[in-house]
Amino acid sequence: MFVPSNTNIMEKELTPEQSLATIEQMIADAKRSFHRNSFYFLLWGTLLIAAMIFNYAMAVAHNPMGSYAWGVMGILGGILSFLHGSREGRKQQVKTTMDRVIMWLWFAFVITMLATMIGAGVAGYETPVGSIMILTGLPTFVSGQLMRFRPLILGGILFWVLGAICFFVDVRTMVILYIAAMLFGYIVPGYLLKRQEDGLRTT
Repeated sequence: MFVPSNTNIMEKELTPEQSLATIEQMIADAKRSFHRNSFYFLLWGTLLIAAMIFNYAMAVAHNPMGSYAWGVMGILGGILSFLHGSREGRKQQVKTTMDRVIMWLWFAFVITMLATMIGAGVAGYETPVGSIMILTGLPTFVSGQLMRFRPLILGGILFWVLGAICFFVDVRTMVILYIAAMLFGYIVPGYLLKRQEDGLRTT
């Protein structure tokens, strides 16, 4: 039986300085990984605001084609998200545990949202905007907590509050609340994430 010598073990041990450098590098990598999510918030915030505006404009004009905007924007967003994710995946050799947590969190949210929207459509209900906004608050808030990023945390809370208000207002007000939630819950945090991402690239 081969027994490794104490000398070999000691040679593989890191010095305190090396350990600190390794930890700092892991933290930096995690921050870069988190901040790459800015693309998705900016993309989906923009697409969903556009879908809501188009849908409302068509509804005012009594044109039933407005509802198709959600499907078009959903397909477009899915394609762009997939392409971006594939490109980033090739750049990032190793995924952290937090990467996987956030990925599956949003995957579960998308499945839940689609099931809710499809179920409402089959049952003949109107699009449950308030319910969708409240659902959106969950992954937004949790992502903000995992990333230690206050704008996303506040964005998640905003989705919850405005989503609850949507149950008590008219359609026009509901549209305004939806756009406000997407603007301050997705686009503004996404922009701030992007700024931090650009700052990390220069360090």
